[in-house]
Amino acid sequence: MRSTLDDAEFSRCYGEHVASLTTTAYLLCGDRHRAEDLAQSAFLALYVAWDRVDERERLGNYLRTLVLRRYLAQRRASWWRRERTTSEPPEPPAPPQGTGENRMVLWSAMGALSPRQRAVLVARFWLDLGVDDTARVLGCSTGTVKSQTTKALAALKVRVGTSFTEYTRGGRHG
Repeated sequence: MRSTLDDAEFSRCYGEHVASLTTTAYLLCGDRHRAEDLAQSAFLALYVAWDRVDERERLGNYLRTLVLRRYLAQRRASWWRRERTTSEPPEPPAPPQGTGENRMVLWSAMGALSPRQRAVLVARFWLDLGVDDTARVLGCSTGTVKSQTTKALAALKVRVGTSFTEYTRGGRHG
């Protein structure tokens, strides 16, 4: 059994990271409910491994790694069941932070990327990870990160159709 102190520490960790982790997951999958499931799955894995986690100050990095890897694993495992029939139409995905036309165009273009390319872009440009850190988090080589970044940015430029820098000006919070 875990001590009360560990539960309190875990609760603080949850409160500190749940919003940013859910946003990261949403940027990957484009579905609010799946994003919440990915974030909760990461916290569950952290809770199970809590006693084995040595670097408590780096929990945010550990959680982001779990979300990115779980997202890619789900995409590989469920490639054949992307369409689901329901009695109600699905909610349209909302763009992350902001509703400007430029963000909508970029969000639509991001949705057309492969899961691996989207994960690389989210890790590199949303989470601001370097090439080496992105490779470590995604479990691939630095060459793969570089090539997937290049291919993803080229695909975004094609899909956006106008000056790509026009859509990315202002950064992630702008």
